[in-house]
Amino acid sequence: MFDIGFDEMLLVAIVAIVVIGPKDLPMALRTAGRWMGKIRRVSGHFRSGVENMIREAELEEMEKKWREQNDAIMAAHPDPGPDAEAIAAAEASQGLSSSLAIAEPAPELPLAMPGKAD
Repeated sequence: MFDIGFDEMLLVAIVAIVVIGPKDLPMALRTAGRWMGKIRRVSGHFRSGVENMIREAELEEMEKKWREQNDAIMAAHPDPGPDAEAIAAAEASQGLSSSLAIAEPAPELPLAMPGKAD
């Protein structure tokens, strides 16, 4: 992340030992570690918040696009209304009844099965 080499780390360690002292160095490192943990948690929350906002913006964009496409489709194919559906159903039933009148009648089935006594 910071592109720090071994030489720079060694220099920082020597300066820390001289400035802080070997006695207080472990406590200083623990404190620095806690601060780094807090900074990472805060940055993680910030990052997830930004990602959520981006995701919501993309969803709103997609919903707007889908709404426009739906409106275009509905404009191209207007709803005929409930009366047109009733007329189409009536025509279909008339066509079905006229086709049934032309069809041959079904053969009659015997009422009793042969070989069985009641």
